[in-house]
Amino acid sequence: MTDRHTGLPGLHLALEADGGGAHPATRAAVTPKALRQTAVAAEQAGFALVTFADAPLPPGTGSVGRIEAGARAAYLSLLTDRIGLAPTLHITTTEPFHLATQLASLDHASHGRAAWLVGAAADAAALATVGREPVPAGALRRETEDVVDTARALWDSWEDDAVVKDVATGRYLDADRVHHIDFEGASFTVKGPLITPRPPQGQVVVLAPDALEIDERADVVLVGRPAPAAVAARVDAAREAGAPLVFAEVEVVLDTAVPAADRLAALDRTAPRPESGRLRHTGSPEQLTELLAELAQFVDGIRLHPAVLADDLPVLAEQVLPALAAAGLHQPPRPGDTLRTTLGLPRPANRFAAAPAAHA
Repeated sequence: MTDRHTGLPGLHLALEADGGGAHPATRAAVTPKALRQTAVAAEQAGFALVTFADAPLPPGTGSVGRIEAGARAAYLSLLTDRIGLAPTLHITTTEPFHLATQLASLDHASHGRAAWLVGAAADAAALATVGREPVPAGALRRETEDVVDTARALWDSWEDDAVVKDVATGRYLDADRVHHIDFEGASFTVKGPLITPRPPQGQVVVLAPDALEIDERADVVLVGRPAPAAVAARVDAAREAGAPLVFAEVEVVLDTAVPAADRLAALDRTAPRPESGRLRHTGSPEQLTELLAELAQFVDGIRLHPAVLADDLPVLAEQVLPALAAAGLHQPPRPGDTLRTTLGLPRPANRFAAAPAAHA
């Protein structure tokens, strides 16, 4: 945690902010007003970043559509000033070039607060939305690796000083500092370069669920396991693979005016909560604080999945995050910092930039 990285001390806290909450009974249309209220509340509470789930098809049966996650994050980029914005973009249903461009644009719009939650929707119905057939597991993993590698290469295709804006000569950029990437993957090729200058962070922060098994390519691995011991074991594996940061996934139903167990029972009567494989907490905010303090011994951060945002987020903001801060386990991000700065991730060097000459 604080002794491994140079970012803000304590746990880095992320909030999943899709729809009305993580419980299927709360699925609702995402409106700009609701998006703004949730993001602003999370930023004021001190969360380091918000993530936005997405899928090629609406969740559940009979659900209404929702605003695409990248568009949601872009909308919020000008309404926030310190919280990271991490839309889910799926490698199977989005062209790699367009995916990289969208994320680079988000990083520019947010002044360096963009992240990418890697998605790889592979069921037949999702793939049918773009006319694709089901993909074997091995090919899916290779495609996921290829898309991440392509995006990272495209973000480097403009060197940091490629834009010169020389009024005297009318020259906007130095063409020698903009590069083709000539990527050849197993199922696609990309020539490049990107049509957008290099992101302010150099590389957009990449978050990868542990089930994708691309730990070595991620900046943050999200570990979903049902018990702390299992989380700890998977965290060790992610670190051994080279992941700079590892977050635990925790679903929460908290006591409000109604006990958490009663709230959950009422929600389940409407739409039973399926198994997710994640750690779950149903109970008091004090017990949740104790659980997060336990997890802080071996993870760098937590991504919280409130069952109902309107009910659980205020409890997190008013009780859990302040308790963590009082224990020295949390510090909110600072206005103007990039997400990499908040998380203690260095700004990567550009792979195409000439190495500085060695001094004799």
